[in-house]
Amino acid sequence: MGMQKDRVRFNVGGRMFETTATTLANAGRNSLFGALFDENWDLRSVNSDEFFIDRNPNCFAVLLDLLRTGELYVPTNMPEKLLYREALFYGLQDHFRSAKWGQFDGNRLKLSHSTTGQAPGDGTAIRAGPDGGCCIAHGCMVHVYDWMLDEHPPINLDYQRVNDVGWIDAENIMVSVCERLGRGDGGMGLFSKSTGELRHKFQVSHENQVKSCTAGALSFSSDYKIFSSCKGRSNEYGIGVWDQMTGKQTDFFYEPASWSLGDADKLQWLNGTNCLLVATLFPRKDNCYISLLDFREKKMVWSWSDIGAPLTVDEKRVRDAIAMEESNSICVVNEYEDLGFLDLRSSGGGSIRWSSRSRLMKGKMPEEPCYPKLAVHEGQLFSSMNDSISVLCGPDWVLTSRLRRSVGGSICDFSIGGDRLFALHSEENVFDIWETPPAPVMSSFS
Repeated sequence: MGMQKDRVRFNVGGRMFETTATTLANAGRNSLFGALFDENWDLRSVNSDEFFIDRNPNCFAVLLDLLRTGELYVPTNMPEKLLYREALFYGLQDHFRSAKWGQFDGNRLKLSHSTTGQAPGDGTAIRAGPDGGCCIAHGCMVHVYDWMLDEHPPINLDYQRVNDVGWIDAENIMVSVCERLGRGDGGMGLFSKSTGELRHKFQVSHENQVKSCTAGALSFSSDYKIFSSCKGRSNEYGIGVWDQMTGKQTDFFYEPASWSLGDADKLQWLNGTNCLLVATLFPRKDNCYISLLDFREKKMVWSWSDIGAPLTVDEKRVRDAIAMEESNSICVVNEYEDLGFLDLRSSGGGSIRWSSRSRLMKGKMPEEPCYPKLAVHEGQLFSSMNDSISVLCGPDWVLTSRLRRSVGGSICDFSIGGDRLFALHSEENVFDIWETPPAPVMSSFS
């Protein structure tokens, strides 16, 4: 590398390139080019006229232009996977992804891809990874895809049905499975995203004895705790807690009488209140049970159930629930996609305040509908129903857009992460990827 004031020269695979320190600084401190600068972002002094890098010069030209303009142009004769491999070498993978799709906005999402999976039958769950990939649970298999939608070796649970999956980080996936009678197994395992190999099996202990169990819904906290609903053989029902760093069990919240925790459909960690939302919903149980658990005080600090509530035609059973800390409420949805709200400030839970303006389902129900699912992301509320996902915004949660495609059948699950929305369909083993188009690069001229 040679430097004349702000100019920098590279020899990449025998081809010469010249650029500026300002362009290279756009790569960021964590890139290969970040090492060329001191703590004040001034170029370090070197004695060479140029730096030689033994890499693909054609890819370097594309990535250098990305740093110059903020736009990514991939020549038709250049495999995108090859370019991404080179971006990884230079530490520019985040720049590469940002140029492919923009910051997530539910009202600007466009269908990017539809991918047919390898496993037969209906999927259990789809989970978006932090880097734009995803994993899909099908029976006793978990299929893992990177952000380029290349499939990694699957995670094979040896005929144990998968109940839930979740990403610990960009490289590790947690899987919860059913116990098999006579085998003494079940529970949870941590698996490698890249190889599908088991890295750690999490044990459940009661009175200092390791027990087999069925692990269900999963959730993770910001202080590296893992939560799972658990059902043991000897009525050891409740929510287990494990330390993500050591893999050791640290707590167990036993299910109170006349309540439901071990059969939970959903767990959600709330960072603001340091509590765990636990929701057991119809039809897993005849009644719905929603509660907040405070593990510091070892008590249930809020609860609601529909036991004894009158069942009207319009207000069927609650099918999903999600906590919304900003508004001190829990949003619920019924099979008609009516949205309802529970007040977290009401000690007894109160009754559901149904919002008739939010009814999004029109016409007849399909013969085999999927239960609606809810998600909240960056102040936007998402609700799936049949073959579409509705996006609602504002203090009154007004319908602002709808995501739909015509094939694949009803949406059985969806997930948001890595600036993407993934939707898993039921009738065909296919999932959709929705992305926000990148914002146009504004140029200024003096």
